Amino acid sequence: MNLNKADLQREIYYKTSRSGGKGGQNVNKVSTKVELLFDINNSALCTDEEKLLLNDKLQNRFNKDGLVQVICDEERSQFLNKEIAVERLIVLLTNALHKPKVRKPSKVSKAAKLARLGNKKMQSAKKADRKKSFDF
Repeated sequence: MNLNKADLQREIYYKTSRSGGKGGQNVNKVSTKVELLFDINNSALCTDEEKLLLNDKLQNRFNKDGLVQVICDEERSQFLNKEIAVERLIVLLTNALHKPKVRKPSKVSKAAKLARLGNKKMQSAKKADRKKSFDF
């Protein structure tokens, strides 16, 4: 999935409401809080395989209508809150689609085994030298 803002803007819905917090008298007049809604199932940007993966990984982010929900009310400007919400959505989708590299198990090398055994022998010799012998 190739994510960029321009393509996402076509498939995103916004809801705005009045936000609490800083803003003075403006807080009671202007709707600056932004709720971004993205429908994964009807998106043309995702393949079917990606849709299944996103539905599985972002299950706790869905609202009751089955849309991914991102809320932002940090700034006093509705425009800035929309920009932040879109960036958060992009990060959310890229993290959900990221496939971790598969770990290939490796064997312990011969040199490492010999070094470990040599160290064990040195430790046991050191301890054996500390023992007192009571032979008369």
